[in-house]
Amino acid sequence: MSVWWLVVAATALILLGVLWLRLHALLVLLGAALLVAVMTSPAAIGDYADEQVTQGRMSESAAASLTAQSAPQRLVAAFGKTAGDVGILIAMASIVGICLMESGAAAGIVAAMLKISGVKRAPEGLAISAFVLSIPVFFDTVFYLMVPLARSLRRKTGRDYVLYILAIMAGGSIAHSLVPPTPGPLQVAEILQIDIFTMMIAGLAIGSVSSLLSLAAARLLNRFTVVPLRDVGEEAAETTGGDAPSVAQGDTRGETAQAVVEPNADATLASDEVALPTNPPPLGFSLLPILLPVFLIAYGAIDAVLELPTGETVTAVMRLISDKNVAMGIAAAVALQLLRFAPPDHDRRGAVARALASGGQVILITSAGGALGVMLRQAGIASAVSELASDVPASLLLVVVFLVTASIRTLQGSATVSMITAAGVLQGLTDVANLPFHPVYVAMAIGVGSKPISWMTDSGFWVMCKMSGMTDTEGLRTVSMLSIAMGLSGLLVILTFATLFPAI
Repeated sequence: MSVWWLVVAATALILLGVLWLRLHALLVLLGAALLVAVMTSPAAIGDYADEQVTQGRMSESAAASLTAQSAPQRLVAAFGKTAGDVGILIAMASIVGICLMESGAAAGIVAAMLKISGVKRAPEGLAISAFVLSIPVFFDTVFYLMVPLARSLRRKTGRDYVLYILAIMAGGSIAHSLVPPTPGPLQVAEILQIDIFTMMIAGLAIGSVSSLLSLAAARLLNRFTVVPLRDVGEEAAETTGGDAPSVAQGDTRGETAQAVVEPNADATLASDEVALPTNPPPLGFSLLPILLPVFLIAYGAIDAVLELPTGETVTAVMRLISDKNVAMGIAAAVALQLLRFAPPDHDRRGAVARALASGGQVILITSAGGALGVMLRQAGIASAVSELASDVPASLLLVVVFLVTASIRTLQGSATVSMITAAGVLQGLTDVANLPFHPVYVAMAIGVGSKPISWMTDSGFWVMCKMSGMTDTEGLRTVSMLSIAMGLSGLLVILTFATLFPAI
């Protein structure tokens, strides 16, 4: 069977499971991966194994073992390898995230940023804060944290509520899809075999510019849409009839985040300041778990190229702690110290358990998506995409990547699932010998392609609408339209960067 028929079958199964059967993403991705594994011919597996041996990625004995394995055995091996590649990173990032939220550090970062920007430049402060926090923290949790501040600003200024809500989205949603260790970009980097430091730098650079353009789009949307400040839950009872996706009813991570910031959410704001949460950690300490792993991983990448003359012992130590897993582990250890600033009655011992409860689910979903990518690779998708790409003008490759990802996102809703699925299908692009730009731009195009279109199929759409008090129609006119603007502006930035800095 042609590999493209396998792609169609797997994609159809994902859409059927998500949209019609309403199954969990883990089950859907595993089912699609098993379908591809079962329908892949032994000849295709043999060709894949020979290719891996030729490229030096697999020994002859490992190749022989692979061809002898059954479909479930290959699926389990791929699932385990992906979990090994990303599991520690996601688990540590989850710990960092919950410590930032429950210690008040995240709220302190947001409030300090708004204190610097002042109420007049509050949209920029909200966007920057959301961008920084969404690197280690899931975007829905960041939104839960920041929406009370947006409501407070609306009470203070009496206007621009839509702008405040969309500013959070413009900053946080972009980082969520472009900057590791967030699961989506992390897994895309693994599938496309892109260095995590390169992915970080590209995501930070492209994401920051895209956020600024998206914020400009948010200002435009704010001029044409006025949303009154409703009580949260009031509109949901009127319009959804209880049929909205369950995530719209609340989320344990979001409830925790909201509880941290809510006591200060309605504080009276001076014209140029926002009240800090009670006894927040120092700002530098709060930012340390976010910046430290970036610095350590960056050092490791620079040392690998320049071989910095730091001495044998120092070099050995720095190479150890600059490993991506060790660096995130150190960040998690530092983040745990932030819990000293949590309220006295806070359950500090349970913080790690709560983090792993949410992070564990993400690890499983990400590993299932990675297994699907490996099954497609074994079926020959990489060479098929490479052959197809040879017929597409180089200037249109990134546009094609964007459109493929956006189509999957619009149909099934989840940005992370669409990124993983698209990366699995498009992984052959990074093997094109005459690719006129660095392969990281393919990953970036997948990331921004996961933005449009956020609408009824997207749980994040319901979270933003219900927590902000928007009606479904208002959400379509604001959240959905901004998601389109974010995707298109991000694509424009990527095309510009790929033209000006093709080699990075």
